[in-house]
Amino acid sequence: MIIIDSHTHVWPDKVAEKAKDYLRQSFSMPISVIPTVSNLLRIMDENAISKSVIASVASRPDQVISINNWLFKTDRKRFIPFASIHPFYDKWKEELKRIKDNAFGIKFQPEFQDFYIDDEKVFPLYEQIQKLDIPVLFHCGTELSLPGIIHASPDKIIKITDKFPEMKFIGAHMGGFKIWDEVIEKLAGRNIYFDTSSSISYMKKQQLDMLMKKHSVDKILFGTDFPVGNQKKEIDFLKSLDIEEDKKIKLFGGNIIKLLNLR
Repeated sequence: MIIIDSHTHVWPDKVAEKAKDYLRQSFSMPISVIPTVSNLLRIMDENAISKSVIASVASRPDQVISINNWLFKTDRKRFIPFASIHPFYDKWKEELKRIKDNAFGIKFQPEFQDFYIDDEKVFPLYEQIQKLDIPVLFHCGTELSLPGIIHASPDKIIKITDKFPEMKFIGAHMGGFKIWDEVIEKLAGRNIYFDTSSSISYMKKQQLDMLMKKHSVDKILFGTDFPVGNQKKEIDFLKSLDIEEDKKIKLFGGNIIKLLNLR
C-alpha cells in the first residue's frame, strides 16, 4: 500500500528549533521532534511513507519569496511542495506563475495570515489560482492558538467554492477542526476534498462514521499535520478503521496521486 502524507510542515534547519518552540507554545501541546527535513525523512522511513506534502505559510507578505525559494529546492523524490502565497502580497500574479512551475499546490493559513477566506478582496487571487488549476490547501475550523475566531467556516467555504467551482479545494482537518458537526451538516457530500490531519483521532466515533458515510471516500486524503501530529499514531488509527481495504488504499495514497497527477 502506498502511503502519502498530504499535510506536513518543516522549516530550514536554522529556524526549525524556534519553530518547534513556537508551535509548542501556540498549541499548548508537546512537540517532541524538531521539524526539519531530515527528521521528517527519518520518521517517514520508519513508517513506510513514500512521500509527504510539505506545506509552507507566509504570515507576512514579505516572507513569500524567501519561503518559496527554499521550498522549491526540496527533494521531489520524497516531497510534494505546497507553496505559500499571502492573500495581500502585491506581486501575486508573478508568484503564481513560479508556483505553477515549481510546486504542486498552495497552502493558506487564514488565522496566521489574518484574513477571512471569503473576503472579496482575495477573489482575483482565487480566480487566477482556479485558472492555473493549482490545488489549494486551507486550514479550516478553529485554531488552538486563536480560540473563538474562525476564518474558514463551512459557510465561508461554501461561498468561495460556489463562486469558484473549478478550484481544487482541500479543507484541512476534515473540513473544520473542532466544528465537525457543522461540517457534516453543511459540507459533507460537496465537491471538495478533506484531509485527515489533526482530526480523525480527535473526532467522536459517531462524527467520524457520519462524515465518512456522507462524504465520498474519493475526496478524503490522509494527512498528519507533522510535527503537530504523530505519523505512526495517525497511520495506525486509519488502518484500524472498519472500512474496506480498497477504500484505505484510496485514503492513504490513491486519492492524492490522482488529484495531483503524481507519477
